[in-house]
Amino acid sequence: MVDEVARHCHQDEEPETVHIEVHLPGRLDRARLTRAFTDALHRHPRILMREAAGPWYRRRYEWELTADPDPDVPVVTFPPPHRDALREARTRALSQAPPLSSAPPIRLEVVEGSKEDEGTVLFLTINHTALDGPACLRILATAAELYGGRDNAPAAPPVRAPDSAPPARGDTPSTWAPPARVAPGTPEPSPGNAMLVTELSVPRRPKGAPWTVNDQLMAATALTIAHWNREHGARPRPLRITMPVDDRPRGTDMPIGNGTRLVEVPFAPEELEGTEDPARMAALLRRTADRTRALKSLPRPQLGRGAALLTAPVVPVAWRAAVTRGLRRAAVPWTSTTLLSNIGRVPYPLDFGEGAGRAHAVWFSAPARMPRGLTVTTAATAGRLHLTLRWSRTLLGPGDGAHLRDLFEHYTHTTQEPS
Repeated sequence: MVDEVARHCHQDEEPETVHIEVHLPGRLDRARLTRAFTDALHRHPRILMREAAGPWYRRRYEWELTADPDPDVPVVTFPPPHRDALREARTRALSQAPPLSSAPPIRLEVVEGSKEDEGTVLFLTINHTALDGPACLRILATAAELYGGRDNAPAAPPVRAPDSAPPARGDTPSTWAPPARVAPGTPEPSPGNAMLVTELSVPRRPKGAPWTVNDQLMAATALTIAHWNREHGARPRPLRITMPVDDRPRGTDMPIGNGTRLVEVPFAPEELEGTEDPARMAALLRRTADRTRALKSLPRPQLGRGAALLTAPVVPVAWRAAVTRGLRRAAVPWTSTTLLSNIGRVPYPLDFGEGAGRAHAVWFSAPARMPRGLTVTTAATAGRLHLTLRWSRTLLGPGDGAHLRDLFEHYTHTTQEPS
């Protein structure tokens, strides 16, 4: 379902890419890494896919599996090291999607530091029509194990306190009203996406609190957008924040593809006021925890029942594509305010062994196509929170991203203080 809707709504000016950026302290042997990554693709053969050709009247897009990577697509590339290599790799990750016509629809670039900086950065760029970030991180973990010979099995997920009862119907804001949009900042003249990456402290969670760090990040995101919109003169409106939910196992049997489902967490304007009072902040976090728990436990198709109906193969896929694009334009006022994708603690060590070392920072970013125009992605590695803000250049500029980062850091800190 995710594959088909993304394929229908493809736009060259804002490619649907997911970027994963892994920082290692040491250097990698090029031939050995290429061999390990190629072997990892064969360990997870579902990733060796490309879009199959078909007649106009076919009722589904189809993938075809290949025995090996296509020869016209290098499995691993090593751009020449220079001062701006990191910035240029980030730009490519946002602007150049791997083609669906070649297998696999991912690209691994290895950016090596200068002589003064012995570190290495791995850039994995993913065509989101075919795959998502957690699936490709699983591939990279397998490659790390094959390269370094060290165990890269996933850590056990954190244990959460028993679920509380779902919130009362009246406690959850209506999802029928059009939500707030992120207020425009200082947009750039060129289309496409831009991003900012930063490292923060993981917010402390009071012992025994009914909320999780994910709930704290969700509340911080809502407070950040509400603050930004107030500063830009936008009328207070309900917020809705899209949250991916991924129930797949993280072991080598993890299904490879687009495996998350999307839910929307609503916030009423009055809930986001007065949170400098610790009691009001604690109340906001409790309500957020209730809502996220209820949404995670609710069985539903990946993109909701409307998308399930749209992707039912009862008419040719070309006809459904035209209808989907039209409905997407019509549904713009009801599109969620933003997306928060919290990977949580990166489950794999990503340890490439002696010489290269273990990852000390991992950043992800999700597409930020308009009308949403802004996505927030977080992951925790080595005890630090790695935040990526990604935005559409038609909505925001670099200075806006820096200000949103400062607001997010402030509100993440305030979620630690309720009693």
